[in-house]
Amino acid sequence: MVQRVAIIGAGSSGLASIKCCLDEGLEPTCFEQSHDIGGLWRFTEAGRICVYRSVITNTSKEMMCFSDFPFPEDFPNYMNHSRLLEYFRMYAKHFGLLRYIRFKTTVQSIRKRPDFSTTGQWDVVTETDGTVESAVFDAVMVCSGHYAEPHLPLDSFPGIENHFRGQYLHSWEYKDSASFQGKRVLVLGVGNSGGDIAVEISRVAAQVFLSTRSGTWVISRISDHGFPVDMMLTTRFHNCLENFLPSALMRWLRLKKFNTWFDHANYGLIPQKSLTVNDELPSCILCGTVVVKPNVEEFMESSAVFEDGTVEENIDMVVFATGYTFSFPFLEESVRNNCRSKYALYKYIFPPPLEKPTLAVLGLIELTGSIMTGTELQARWATRVFKGLNQLPPASRMMAEVAKKQQHLIKQGLSNKEGKIKTSYIGYMDEIASCVGVKPNVLLLFLKDPKLALEVFFGPCTPCQYRLAGPGKWVGARNTILTQWHRAVKPLRTRVINDSSNHSLVFQWLTILGLPALLCAGLLICKYSPQLWFPRVRLGVFPIFISNK
Repeated sequence: MVQRVAIIGAGSSGLASIKCCLDEGLEPTCFEQSHDIGGLWRFTEAGRICVYRSVITNTSKEMMCFSDFPFPEDFPNYMNHSRLLEYFRMYAKHFGLLRYIRFKTTVQSIRKRPDFSTTGQWDVVTETDGTVESAVFDAVMVCSGHYAEPHLPLDSFPGIENHFRGQYLHSWEYKDSASFQGKRVLVLGVGNSGGDIAVEISRVAAQVFLSTRSGTWVISRISDHGFPVDMMLTTRFHNCLENFLPSALMRWLRLKKFNTWFDHANYGLIPQKSLTVNDELPSCILCGTVVVKPNVEEFMESSAVFEDGTVEENIDMVVFATGYTFSFPFLEESVRNNCRSKYALYKYIFPPPLEKPTLAVLGLIELTGSIMTGTELQARWATRVFKGLNQLPPASRMMAEVAKKQQHLIKQGLSNKEGKIKTSYIGYMDEIASCVGVKPNVLLLFLKDPKLALEVFFGPCTPCQYRLAGPGKWVGARNTILTQWHRAVKPLRTRVINDSSNHSLVFQWLTILGLPALLCAGLLICKYSPQLWFPRVRLGVFPIFISNK
């Protein structure tokens, strides 16, 4: 009998889950409360921006595509919400996913059946246009994510409710900058949403103040030579440096790299660990349209008092860019308690105490790279667990690993700040890929396919790397990896330049004549002074890659 799987939500992780179910021969039914796919990347009728970070993606197309469905080469590297939604539609159409989605359907409850300990089945109650239905499913995939409910920490800002006479709102309520015309605005939080909103408001507001508790590294989407920054930094080579070099040295290299654009200390942004992607914020600070301030101590009738003792008067509006919380009210209480935190889940996916591993929570992660690709890999593993092709460890082992992570957070004093903690993208992807059996073997690749191996190790760790071998192997993965730089450059070259200058011809002739001479010189040095040659080669190559960090 074919196993039936209920999928909650038709955003990016929901679409990937449908496709993964079909790949494993499972029967998916996706429940989406709105009328369309896209989740957080779809504008509402009211025109509100998507709540996930910003209207423009902070991850480039090569790093956030589904692993067996790359973006069209003419798509820009960083997209607005409409282009990303167009990609979702292409993906859904290509794999025939829409017929498995029930739109305008709300999930009211998901409860274990009386015989759950033996069958692992769930009773799922839904409501569509006033009609309530109940159905039995063999497994459930929760894909509603953790950007469900705005986090508005009013208790942390004395006076905001009782004394402040201005207006305050959460970034979730932000539509556009029109209502901020000529106002003095205070934005609380310097994450991606806070930075984006501060920049946009600064174009029309009289003054914008950006309050941050702990600062942040601000990086541009554009890296060396104009390539997307995540393609340059998210590599296996850099990941090896992170793992094997002393942490103090890595902090120094990171400080040096991030401060090459501007000195964060001079801009009042010197951070602890957080990272923000914003191309315009430093310019706004430099021009004075955005002023960085410390954390707010309290609010008065029309002013804000900051922790350094400074006061800003005549504040008209306050925007809370303080993130989101998640909850799964449709889950029965005992199960919901096991999903109260991502750190309560095994590998951030499976609730360990369940008698049967037939519930997976997807997207409850914060990665240093694309969450979209992380949730797809989670879905690939979950569907294979449902089918019995991959086995989870005993509950005792899973609970021990969960407890170990929670103790580590407590020791670091981060137990109440888990929403700000990001997990290593490559580390987590490789960890889940090992569970599925699709982690690329780089050493074996160097023996079998050196050209591909060089791109896999030194190039960007794109999702297609997890389609090279093992379950779900895709025949187009190799070519997609080898052509990824072409797709990155293609949308940039919209003006054809026919460079036939004499300088180009001279350079070509010098190259043709100079290579044999350089080769002969190298052979002579290798023959007569090999001890001088080889150390210089090794020491000379290493800093080249360090400089890209």
